[in-house]
Amino acid sequence: MKKVRIVGVPEHFNLPWHMAIEEDAFREHGIDLQWTDVPEGTGRMCQMLQNGETDLAIILTEGVVKSISEGNPTRIVQEYISSPLLWGIHVGAESGFKAISELKSTTAAISRFGSGSHLMAFVNAQKEDWETNNLTFKVIDNLNSAVEALTEGSADYFMWEHFTTKPLVDNGTFRRLGDCPTPWPCFVIAATDVFLEKDAQTLLHILEVINLYTSEFKRIPSIDRTLANRYGQQLEDIQKWLSITKWSQKQIISQDVENVINTLINLKLINKSITASEILASV
Repeated sequence: MKKVRIVGVPEHFNLPWHMAIEEDAFREHGIDLQWTDVPEGTGRMCQMLQNGETDLAIILTEGVVKSISEGNPTRIVQEYISSPLLWGIHVGAESGFKAISELKSTTAAISRFGSGSHLMAFVNAQKEDWETNNLTFKVIDNLNSAVEALTEGSADYFMWEHFTTKPLVDNGTFRRLGDCPTPWPCFVIAATDVFLEKDAQTLLHILEVINLYTSEFKRIPSIDRTLANRYGQQLEDIQKWLSITKWSQKQIISQDVENVINTLINLKLINKSITASEILASV
């Protein structure tokens, strides 16, 4: 049995992986796929890839592109979610902010530098026509700490996936001022160079299995109820999320990667120009 380590966020996007693991779909190919939840998000997963603490990651496109440009020995092996991620822009329930425009020159809570919450704060600032050189941040590691930071006022706003934070909006912990979708496909599957070199055939089997699961995922009877129960979501919210989310079974196209690279360069978030061919692996 070949042991393979994989990491991802504990969110509804990744249920196909858990179903495949629970149904021993990888074991049928001689693969012991060991999943670890990483609530800290993409910044932490990039670090794990770089340190050799994992072989694979289900990770935000912009975060892993930035990390690879900075020397992380990792490649994107496939697109996972081809639709954009809807980033909710949240403030504390007792906050005086009523509109996104009022957040200019305030402090954003981020899980860590290089994370999606960090990078998307720049994308949102550019969209709002703010001066991106003046953004300030408070590192909060995870969603629970974001609640604390926004409640006590040590940070002013927090960007996180719309539906993951919806229960906190519903219960009055957060108020959502709006959304900022990613201008590219949001999640990809990334592998370390070491794993690609040593275990290319194993990777092919893993992709075959997960692509079968994701291609059939929306057709599973009562999958909306399963997701709502498993992730503590309202059924109507999950149904809306399912309607706007598309899983992919192929490699992300070069133009989408180039869009990410150009955006990060324009925002001065990466210093060195890098080509899509340096980001993508041929599997």
